[in-house]
Amino acid sequence: MPDEYNKLSWQHLSPDQIALGLTTYPDKLLRFRTIWISDIHLGTRGCKAEFLLDFLKHTESEYLYLVGDVVDGWQLRKRWYWPQTHNDVIQKILRRAHKGARVFYIPGNHDEVARPFCNLHFGGVFVTNEIVHETAQGKRLLILHGDQFDMVIGCAQWLAHLGDTAYEALLRINTLLNFIRRKMGFTYWSLSAYLKQKVKNAVKRMSTFEHFIAERASHHNVDGVICGHIHHAEIRVIGNVLYCNDGDWVESCTALVEDFDGNLSLIHWAEQRQQLLHNARDTNSTPSFEQPAPLQRAM
Repeated sequence: MPDEYNKLSWQHLSPDQIALGLTTYPDKLLRFRTIWISDIHLGTRGCKAEFLLDFLKHTESEYLYLVGDVVDGWQLRKRWYWPQTHNDVIQKILRRAHKGARVFYIPGNHDEVARPFCNLHFGGVFVTNEIVHETAQGKRLLILHGDQFDMVIGCAQWLAHLGDTAYEALLRINTLLNFIRRKMGFTYWSLSAYLKQKVKNAVKRMSTFEHFIAERASHHNVDGVICGHIHHAEIRVIGNVLYCNDGDWVESCTALVEDFDGNLSLIHWAEQRQQLLHNARDTNSTPSFEQPAPLQRAM
């Protein structure tokens, strides 16, 4: 952890206090040690704020990492869009910090306006460009948004903005499509995520990005890396480094979580919500997930 983090005064919650919170707020059924979310893109019509609010309502964690692109400054500069649900997301995150959770905010390229405030502390939220998280197993994970490893962002920002405009249009189509699907009784489905997987160049770009990120982590004497940016949730080992991407809340509605034993898992909230909450009610415990391969020490 950076020196600035160690200087902060946190409200430490005992297990009894956490259990009391669950009794007081019975809707919060899923407990985790750590939650990572990113690429929320508040301020855009593609943001699935309702899904995220529902996820936050039903989860609790000691650590919460916001891994970039929380607010979409690119779109807000073009036109203002800020419904009440987007404001509710900000308020719920701040309330979580106020109640004692350790909340970290790592700005991304869409909310890069916050980067000058790194190493500062606002309302219980610590802003930093990157940070190392230590799991309950003692594994060290580098956390960063990842846009600095995107060749489009780094070398041709005008092209990135052009692609962002096209992507926003695709998300609008996706929203309309899912509105029709809900009326017909079908579950949520991401058109943009489907098309991304079908386009060869997009898949190649994601693979290059993932390997760049893993290489960066291998030089920082850490066991793994957690990022966002490319809107593709995944957990896999690249070389000797565990690569984790927590996905997004405009397409896949995904989060990365750590349980109290230090195991990492991905949650696809739109798809798994009912089963997770059903299991939690039945067992009154943290739900179990299929685990990735064991971490290997980065050389």
